[in-house]
Amino acid sequence: MAKWRDVKQKRITNSDLKLEEISSNLNGFATLGKRLRAFLVDLFLITTPIFYIVIYFIMGGGENFAQNRVLGWSIILIVVFLILISLWLKNGQTPGLKAYGIKLVDSSTKEKINFFQALIRYLATLFSIILIIPLFYAFFNKDKKTIQDILSRTIIINEE
Repeated sequence: MAKWRDVKQKRITNSDLKLEEISSNLNGFATLGKRLRAFLVDLFLITTPIFYIVIYFIMGGGENFAQNRVLGWSIILIVVFLILISLWLKNGQTPGLKAYGIKLVDSSTKEKINFFQALIRYLATLFSIILIIPLFYAFFNKDKKTIQDILSRTIIINEE
């Protein structure tokens, strides 16, 4: 937003701003900010409803869920896995990725990913979320790739 203020106050021209945006997206990789926002959208649109359905309809309430946490979390993670895998394999986008105009592709071919890549990516994402420390790897990596990008040989790119 500060960039628009700079344009308005003639500190920078609009053409300079466009050149800066083009040069920052030359490699086609989605920024970490877009990826994080897409992840949060998916969390709220996919995972949260499943979480509530499992707790209140399948498990019969919070007390039963608390007594059978392993079963409850297993159901949640399996259902989320099936939904995410099907969306990644179908068109490379979840609702969050689609909302921000980014797409999950194979890093070498830039085509749709296969089942094994999707499986490795999902498991690596769970690993990163549980341990928290691998989440920060992207901030120190030159290519801004996450652990799940590296292990599954996938990347998230800006959609053309």
